[in-house]
Amino acid sequence: MGSRETARRLAAQNRKVRHDFFIEDTVEAGLMLTGSEVKSLRLGRASIVEAHATDRDGELFLMNAHIPVYESANRFNHAPLRPRKLLLHKREANRLRGAIQREGMTLVPLSIYFNERGIAKVELGLARGKRKVDKREAEKTRDWQRDRARLLRQRSG
Repeated sequence: MGSRETARRLAAQNRKVRHDFFIEDTVEAGLMLTGSEVKSLRLGRASIVEAHATDRDGELFLMNAHIPVYESANRFNHAPLRPRKLLLHKREANRLRGAIQREGMTLVPLSIYFNERGIAKVELGLARGKRKVDKREAEKTRDWQRDRARLLRQRSG
């Protein structure tokens, strides 16, 4: 896994999603992009904070992902918020589609990156929403872990 992680070049990341959702499962999917979108992603200016994936006519699409206009593309540019088709194996797409419809889960992008071959991929998380109580509990445990690590460092040093 270490060699695979180093080969990734991050284009966009959604760090807020782990605060708002419980991530049950993660899936890697391809993205159907235009040339100007790829160039803009390589500059690392994309935002996927409010993005999610939905089912439309039996296919999964990434909605509300903001990939800004690539200035040098002039008239061949793309719409920044257009829906982008997700490329998945049929069985995997059916499983995700079923989870979204039946179990009331959400498919959210965790990150967009370029793999070792230079192909844009999106890491999707099958997520269940957190309530306020859950968020407070997660914050308490995170604070306790931080304090415990600090105490252990002081004790040993």
